[in-house]
Amino acid sequence: MTETHKPVKTPSADGLAAAAGEAAKKGPPPVHLWDPPFCGDLDIEIRRDGTWFYLGTPIGREPLVKLFASILKREGDDYFLVTPVEKVGIRVVDAPFVAVDAEAVGAGEAQSLRFRTNVGDEVTAGPEHPIRISFDASGEPSPYIHIRRGLEALIDRKTFYRLVDLAQSGKHGKEDWLGLWSEHRFFPIIPMAEL
Repeated sequence: MTETHKPVKTPSADGLAAAAGEAAKKGPPPVHLWDPPFCGDLDIEIRRDGTWFYLGTPIGREPLVKLFASILKREGDDYFLVTPVEKVGIRVVDAPFVAVDAEAVGAGEAQSLRFRTNVGDEVTAGPEHPIRISFDASGEPSPYIHIRRGLEALIDRKTFYRLVDLAQSGKHGKEDWLGLWSEHRFFPIIPMAEL
């Protein structure tokens, strides 16, 4: 008796876009609830500046980028585009999103910092959306804000410099730091001792 196997479906950007479009008709896709089988890698890369590439060519259609961003999922250090029936791996050079603007409302500890990303997400920094800063070997800062389910946005340079102008002193552990307040939470940038 011969076994019959279902043909293995090769993942494609068009197939993912169609499935994601269907899922999006019912509201934001619940990717955190989806656990489809892994179907392989797709030649999609998100560069550090937030540009999405497919087969080495920038994806110029903003609605398609936003659609793909809505089905992005992170597992450990790996990134996937997921639908209810398939999961494909993609490459992310740094963070999958870029925070391209921020608005400060209020002042002091009661201040709120609202961020907007290159794909239209809007979040307010706070306990669920923390800001973090990492430094490379030369001491150059890379600031990030958590957007959703382990996905972060790199805060672009112009926005970060505007935020630094709003920085105030505060305590981080037992040390005095220069940092940002949002939703009554202090996000340290640099120790005061290093200024």
